[in-house]
Amino acid sequence: PSGCGKTTLLRIVAGLEQADQGDLRIDDQDLTRIPVHRRRFGLMFQEFALFPHMTVGDNIAFGLRMAGADRPTIARRVDEMLALVNLDGYADRSVFALSGGERQRVALARSLAPNPRLLMLDEPLGSLDRTLREELMTELRRILKRVGVTALYVTHDQQEAFAVADRIVVMNRGRIEQIGTPQQVYARPATSFVARFLGLTNLIEGEIQAGEPSKMVTELGVFHLPQLSSPGTHTLLIRPEIERANLGQDASGGGIRGVLTAVSFRGSDYHIDIAVKDSHGVAHTLDFILPTRHRGRLQLPEIGQGIQLGIDGEQLVLL
Repeated sequence: PSGCGKTTLLRIVAGLEQADQGDLRIDDQDLTRIPVHRRRFGLMFQEFALFPHMTVGDNIAFGLRMAGADRPTIARRVDEMLALVNLDGYADRSVFALSGGERQRVALARSLAPNPRLLMLDEPLGSLDRTLREELMTELRRILKRVGVTALYVTHDQQEAFAVADRIVVMNRGRIEQIGTPQQVYARPATSFVARFLGLTNLIEGEIQAGEPSKMVTELGVFHLPQLSSPGTHTLLIRPEIERANLGQDASGGGIRGVLTAVSFRGSDYHIDIAVKDSHGVAHTLDFILPTRHRGRLQLPEIGQGIQLGIDGEQLVLL
């Protein structure tokens, strides 16, 4: 999320800032005291930072010239990079004649042209509109995979991270909360912080008693876990996705009873809010996602009326 230290970490890796302690290693090589220009890292920022007085081709060639490459090598590499980012024939164009998406592609080509050992991208899609950003997510992953370069990609957008990354690192106040594949992080967030960051807010405190390792007693009811767990106080995540029509009955994981407070249509699904009172009479709002295909077969109560919803065991994640 914003302010967690991800850009600072990126700058430390790049050599633009000095860490207070620790070493920086890549391929078993200590780079802690290696100057920026000798690390062979590529950098790409949100603002593109293209040189306005240079053509597209000259922008892409800049790093190669600084490295002392000869003209034939530069010309060949510029053509390769333009083809890679689908901008064939753009070499002589002014950067002012480019759209935002085209400038982004030129910035990427310039970063990749010197063949860096590591490419670092700091919120590279942040200044683009939503439609273009979603288009370039897929394009970025394709290009990085084709080139075969390791990339360190900073973003605060969860969907962007899921679309581009092979592995995700979630940070909180300068510390790493979780590392895993996009599927692992989303399916099994390691902490309450990660869950909330992903928009998973159905978090409940409860107790698991000795002798009943698959049963969790909470203020909102008893839930039956799909796996055995150690006794003690735990945080339970109820995943919002409703895969089956469990209205009006409990399911394998248990059930909740409350009042339907909101139904919001989101295209492919409905988001529903249910207010559930605990043993002290305090209402807690739980959010669920109901696929649109289910809506025609289900008779949801009116807003303000009672609702019973079954929870499948697969929806329960112990944090």
